[in-house]
This record gives sequence, structure tokens and C-alpha cells, in this order.
Amino acid sequence: MSDHVYKTIELTGSSPSSSDDAVRNALSKASKSIRGMKWFQVTECRGHIERDRIDHWQVTVKVGFTLED
Repeated sequence: MSDHVYKTIELTGSSPSSSDDAVRNALSKASKSIRGMKWFQVTECRGHIERDRIDHWQVTVKVGFTLED
């Protein structure tokens, strides 16, 4: 196994559908400019309520990616 060095960033994704979709949206957008993403950790999950129902999800994730040589 090689020695790896990772960088972490924090992202917040959103979705009207679900918390899972909010995470997927954040990772999908990040993948357009960040290579080598290896893991994520959900650090916060929150939502917006409208008319006594969940209207929107927001999920904050830490994302780790490998630094290139």
C-alpha cells in the first residue's frame, strides 16, 4: 500500500427530495472540479419545513480526496 496524503473539504448539498439526494448533489457537483475523492462523512443534516411538511433538505459533508504528486 502506498503512502497517501488526503485533503478534506466541507460541502453543503441540498435537495427537495431527500437527505441522500442532497449528499449526491454535493458530490456530483464537486466531482466536476475535484479528482480522487475517496470518502465522505455527514457532519450535519437539517431541513426546511413548509406547511408542516419537509420542504427541503440540506446536508453538510466532509469530503476526503487524494492529493496528486
